[in-house]
Formats: sequence, C-alpha cells, structure tokens
Amino acid sequence: MSSTNDGLGFFHYPEVREGPSVPYENETQSIPVFRGTPLAIGAAIIHSVGFVQSYFWRNAGFGVIRDIRELDHYTARYDPTVIPVRSTAEPSTQELPSPTQRRKGNSGYYTSADYLALYKSGELTPTAVVEALLPLIRRDAKPAGKHSVAFLESQAEVIRAAAEASTQRYRKGETLGPFDGVPVAVKDELHIEGYARTLGSKLDFKGGIDGTSWCVKKWEEAGAIVIGKATMHELGFDTNNNNPNYGTPKNPHNQSYYCGGSSGGSGYAVGAGLTPIALGADGGGSIRIPSSFCGIWGLKPSHGRVSAAPTVGVASTVGVYGPMAASIDDLAMAYRIMAAPAPSVDDPMSALFPDPLASISSTEQRPKNKTIGIVKAWIDRAEPPVRAIFDRALDFYRKNGYTVIDITIPYLPEGQRAHTLTIMAEISSGVSLRQIRDLTPPNKIFVSMGMWQIQSQDLIAAQRLRNLLMSHLAYLFQKHPGLLVLTPSTPIPGWKIDGGEADLARGLSDGKSSVRNMEYVWLANFTGCPAINCPAGYARDDGSPVPVGLMAMGEWGSEEDLIAFARDGEAVLDLPENQIPAADGEQITGLRIPRGKDSLWEDVIAEAKGKSSS
Repeated sequence: MSSTNDGLGFFHYPEVREGPSVPYENETQSIPVFRGTPLAIGAAIIHSVGFVQSYFWRNAGFGVIRDIRELDHYTARYDPTVIPVRSTAEPSTQELPSPTQRRKGNSGYYTSADYLALYKSGELTPTAVVEALLPLIRRDAKPAGKHSVAFLESQAEVIRAAAEASTQRYRKGETLGPFDGVPVAVKDELHIEGYARTLGSKLDFKGGIDGTSWCVKKWEEAGAIVIGKATMHELGFDTNNNNPNYGTPKNPHNQSYYCGGSSGGSGYAVGAGLTPIALGADGGGSIRIPSSFCGIWGLKPSHGRVSAAPTVGVASTVGVYGPMAASIDDLAMAYRIMAAPAPSVDDPMSALFPDPLASISSTEQRPKNKTIGIVKAWIDRAEPPVRAIFDRALDFYRKNGYTVIDITIPYLPEGQRAHTLTIMAEISSGVSLRQIRDLTPPNKIFVSMGMWQIQSQDLIAAQRLRNLLMSHLAYLFQKHPGLLVLTPSTPIPGWKIDGGEADLARGLSDGKSSVRNMEYVWLANFTGCPAINCPAGYARDDGSPVPVGLMAMGEWGSEEDLIAFARDGEAVLDLPENQIPAADGEQITGLRIPRGKDSLWEDVIAEAKGKSSS
C-alpha cells in the first residue's frame, strides 16, 4: 500500500518517478481512407494477405514503441487499476444529494430535477413519460420511431411495468429517491436481463451470461427506468459511431456530423433530449468524445471503479463504464449510484474501492489546490476553432482562481500507439477466426491486424511504456497535489459525414481521423486515470453549431474533484463568444438544446403532458 501527500492511501499506486526528458514530436499520420466498394475489397485483401497487413502496420508506426531505450528500466504493467483507500473510518451512513439543477429557459435541457418536480406535483407520471417515449424510440414499431436509429431494443412491457411501479410509489409518497422514474438509456455493451447484447455487431456476444450488469442494476434499484439499449460502433472499435449493421444516429445539433463514439447512441439520447442521463463505456474516449460532439457532460471514472459484472469487457485493461448527462448534478448523481462497490464474489477489484458517497461526507477531503497542467506542444495540435474555445475556457479558469502551469509528459505520440496496440490485442482476443468474416469491413481490418501483426515484443513494450507514463503521472500528482491535466476533448471540431448516406450504409475506414480524434483521450484509458468532458463552446458550420468539449484528467480516485472542476467552469458557456441569437431575438447562453434547421431535439415532457391530458 502506498500513500500520497494528500492523506489518502492507495493500493497499487505506481512508483513515483519522473520520466525521461524528451521533446514532443508528432505529425499527422498519412493513412488512406477507404469507403464503399474499395473498402469491402481492401478489407478482404488485408484480412487474407499477410504482407499487405505488414505494410499497413509499419505505415502506422507501431514499431517505434519497442525502440524506446528507456523502457529497459521499466517492468511491464498490465493493469492500470489504482485503488484509493481512506485512512480513517468511513461514515456508516451517507445520503445521496438530490439534484437541484433545473431547466434554464426554453433553450435548456430538462434534468432529473424537472422530472421529479412534475412527478411530486402530480402534473406528470413516469407512465405518461414512457408512453410518450416508446413511439419515438421503438425499432420494432410500424413505422419505426423517429429516433429508433439510436436504440437497438426497447422491451416495451418491461419498461411500462417499471414506470407503473414508479408511478404508484409517487402516489403513495414512498419514492426510492432522486432517481425514481427518471428515464435513462444504456449502451448495448452492458448486460440487461431480457435484452440482447450485440456490441453493435451481427455476432452474439451474450456468451451465456444472464442477469443485469451491476452498474445498471444500481440505477434500476434507485428507480431509474431503462427505456432501451443504445446503439454503438461495432465492437466499440472507432470513435465516429458509424454502424452499417444497425444504423448511425446523426448529431442532434448538426445532421451533417457524427455523434461520436463508440457510445454514440447514448450521446444521442441525451443530446436529443430523450433522456437526461445515459450510460456509456469508454476504452479510448468512447464516453468523452460523443459527450463532446453532442454538447453534454461525460465522466470516465478511474479504471476498475465502476463494476459491470457479469459483463465481460472487450477491452479489459483500458475500458471503463460511466455516466453521460445534460447537467452536472445528474452526472454526479448517476456516477455516485453506479459506482457503489460490487460484492467481492462478483467483482473483487470493485469491492476494494470506497463507496463514492464517502468522499462527499468524509471530513478527509482531497486538496483543492486548483492547479491546471498544460502540455503546450500537445495542445498546439488542436485545430484553430477548437484551440480558440480551449483558450477562452482556460482564461476563464485562470481568472476564477485556478493556477495554470506548464508540465511535460514524455512519449505521448508513442503512448497513443501503445494504447491502440493494446486495445487492438484485447478486442481481437474476443473474436474467433470464424467470426471475422461476419464483421463490417473496417473491423475486419482492425481485428485481422490485431490477430496477426502484434508480436509479444510489441505488447510487452507497450505495457512497459504504460508503466513509464503512470510513474511519471504519479510524480506530477505528488509534486502538484490536486493537479488536473487539461486538454481539449478532441482536437477536431466534430467529425463530418463526408461520404453522406453512402458512408452510413456501407461503413467507413478513416484511420487518420480516428487517430486525430483520440489524440487527447487515450492517456486516461491507458493509465487508468479518471477524466471528464465539459461542454466549452460551439464551432460553426453552415449556420448550425457543432459542440466542442474541454477535458480534465485527474489523479486516480479524483472523480469528485473533476465534478467540482466542471461546476467551476459551467459559466464558460455564458461567455459572449458562446452566445447565439435565437430567431426570436433571445440571447441563448449556457448549455443549450439543438435548435435550427438541423435540430433533432425532442420535448419529451411537453409530449408526455399532451398524451396525459388527452
């Protein structure tokens, strides 16, 4: 057991060791884009011909990892889990704080507090809400619902039964708490009793596992109503959410853009106003990227913090589960409920973590030094519209009590390749040779490369680099208690659907954009640190805004610090540069719903009230 200078102890804390001083050197990779018929043909060739695979492998630069001489001084670290342990006894009872944030004017998102207020007044019931939602999201309806492309499956009778039970609890004054009756969406990667689990593929990944994943079960026990399984990128193997198997939801703010992925269905559900909260999974930015693209908050917890037992993750040493929400209150509530430690018999690692509510009520608080660390050469890689929004947000934090310092992190470009190599190996290990032919062409390429090009030397070198990066981050966190590493969530202002409907129908392989999109998010996955996406502004395209996010990454176990950071910066969205005049002349500030010709916003509460009155 190790300890840090903030009074917390840790299990499996990395060696505190400053990494080598090396200059940051990176360049945008030259990777060809494949779409349509060339994609299908190219995937078949790459899948079958070894020397073609080797060419693309070398072109991607994966060989540079094993050439890092300093790795000889580090052992391989295969698991990035670091467990915080409080040195004093935790309170025996903790209460979940009730969200108080409500919708802000006609341009704001509804929150759980809006739903609860209407339920308690009797003006609305959970039953009326699900009856308004089901026709909008059901894929099996005739015709299919307007928003069904974002939902793989909705078990209507199960949903109605849960809503009716919640309705009765409100009538009797016996509610389960602030989550009771709130509609939520859950990414298809999780297990839910009675639902299929496809991972966005035509393959069956249920694997004989029955039951509901622990984190989903905790939401249900708190009264949340799961209205369906949200669609995702196949196998979670890219960050645009293009999925020709089940359809690709378009960005609620601008239909010329992707939602981001792989938790794109969850991002869409919240961004389009269908649910105030959704559950995502993040192995390489898959919560933070769609949250950034869809203009909402998204939290990637510390590795191992949130249990999904009995779900077997497809990227076990980089993947985590976390909440996405349209208000910080809802993000915090959803996280605190889903992160309750699982029984040790189900998930021994999760059982070792403290209850997240303890960090709220315990007197032993983490430091609030409010220090932001910037790797300048890394940040300089962001495209101009993103950089402008980032700089405004950074200046806002600086003026509101945060100290901004320059830091260095060695081998960032090489580390991104090590993360990609690791996730390719882990996902490929869950797919058989027989199953590859049934994957979409882009994933046929990825899985084939992961199966046949990754050598033991590559994989071990990648895990040694993981240890180097974790040790250096531990050094930074010890030197600057409370440090938050700040970057844009993604260097690009959204991902445009360049190939139009043809790309959505046949798939897309755009490695260059994939690598660029993940340029900042991967570090938290590879090292196990928690990170949060905060809406920070809007880029403009064809008159419709494209949301842009800001990301903070903290020390292991610092989720509450990240939530506090998000609250401190919420007013970034009120800056004059982030205001857009509405058609009626109103100046729209703060987090705002999609508006304009491309809007996919759905006023669920108004729809439910209409159905209820009729």
